[in-house]
Amino acid sequence: MRFNQLDEKDELILKHLLDNGRLSHAELGRFVNLTRAAVRERVNNLMEQGIIDKFTVSVNPLKAGKSLSVYFNIDVEWSMLETVAEQLLSDEEITSVYQMSGGPHLHVHALMDNQEHVERYLLRLQELQGITNVHSEFLIKRFKEREGLLI
Repeated sequence: MRFNQLDEKDELILKHLLDNGRLSHAELGRFVNLTRAAVRERVNNLMEQGIIDKFTVSVNPLKAGKSLSVYFNIDVEWSMLETVAEQLLSDEEITSVYQMSGGPHLHVHALMDNQEHVERYLLRLQELQGITNVHSEFLIKRFKEREGLLI
């Protein structure tokens, strides 16, 4: 996929960074046939434009002690949607909160230690004002997962 504001070198830099965000400017330069300084300038420019949003680390939740990946579909009163979403954002278990189409509801992803943790969290959700219904599902198998856009 090509972007109007990106040339071929920028796209190559992004492809390599998506594969390994720890590459040095010198290593990137060898891959894309540019000097370290030219790569640094291009990466800084991509960051200034907001094309590169952030550099991050991906942690395997299973190896970090979070054995359950749980998705919640939470029905909310329209007037309380923003308030409920803000309350969920502060919970350490929550990794994503999305407002979905089709009615006042949130799609929420959480990483949990075990089933008891899920049970405690469901009790917490029952206490939040504005929530009218909660439907939860456990992830069984992950076939594909990625963040961001592929270049």
